[in-house]
Amino acid sequence: MSSFPSIDSELLRTFVAIADHGGFTRAAEVVNRTQSAVSMQMKRLEDDVLERTLFERDGRQVRLTPEGQVLLGYARRILRLQGEVFNTLRQPHMVGAVRIGTPDDYVMRFLPDILSRFAQAYPLVQVEVHCESSSQLLTRKDLDLTIVTREPGTEIGQLLRQEPFVWMAAESFCPQEQRPLPLAMFNTSCFCRAWACNALEAMEIDYRIAYSSPSLSALFAVASAGLAVTAQLRSLLTGNLRIIGEEEGLPALPSASIVLLRNPPRQSPVTDKLADYIVEGFAAA
Repeated sequence: MSSFPSIDSELLRTFVAIADHGGFTRAAEVVNRTQSAVSMQMKRLEDDVLERTLFERDGRQVRLTPEGQVLLGYARRILRLQGEVFNTLRQPHMVGAVRIGTPDDYVMRFLPDILSRFAQAYPLVQVEVHCESSSQLLTRKDLDLTIVTREPGTEIGQLLRQEPFVWMAAESFCPQEQRPLPLAMFNTSCFCRAWACNALEAMEIDYRIAYSSPSLSALFAVASAGLAVTAQLRSLLTGNLRIIGEEEGLPALPSASIVLLRNPPRQSPVTDKLADYIVEGFAAA
C-alpha cells in the first residue's frame, strides 16, 4: 500500500482562511496566529507536504494557483467531514425532531444538500418538512424553523440570501409574439405576482394570468411546455428554461430576500444546529 504524508488539519484550516479572506494578514487574524506563523504554515504545506506551489504572490495580493484551487475543494470537504465526525461521536445527545416550514420553491433547490449533510452529522434527529406559501408559514406557531421570502425592507429574522426575480420561459417561447402575454404565476397572495403584473403594466404590456398554482413544479411544467412565461428567483432556474428580459421586451424585476425565522419557545441544540446548516447551505448554493 502506498504511503502518503498526512496533512495537518490546522494547515488546511489556515489555507482555507487565506483563500476566503484574500491574504495572509486577514487570515492570521481569523485563525488567531501571527502573520509569520501563517507564512511558515503555508511554506510547510507547499514545500514539505504537497511539494506544489499553491499561491501566486503579487505584492500584497495573493491568488490561488490551479493546484491551489484543486486543494481548496478537498480542504473544505476534509474539514467539513472532520467536523461531522466530532459532532456525531462527541454529541450523542443530539436526538429529537425538528419541524421546518418552507415554500415549495426551495425544497428541491436547497434542502437536499442541507438535509443530507445534517443527516450525516446527526443521524438520530428526525426532520419534518412542511411546505406552504410564505404568507401561510408566517401565521404558524408550531414550527421550529421557517424559511420565507420577503420583500426588501420587510426582512425579519436572519437573512439567508438576496437575489433578483427573473422572467423564465421555454427556449421556443417568444414573448414579443404573445399578446396578451400569458403568465404562469403563484396564487394571488404572492407579492412576486404583483411585482410581475405591476412591471408589465408600467410598460403597457398586455398580459393575462393564464395559469396559477401554489406549486412551483406545476408552474415550471407549464412554462417548460412553452405555454406561458413565469417570474421566479434566479437560483430556481431549471435546465429546460431560459432567462428572458429587457433584450426581449420584458421589464426588469426587483430582488427579494430569503430569511430564516426561529421560534424562540421551540429552540433547542438540535434546532440551532440545523439552523446553522441552513444558513451555510443557502450561502454556498
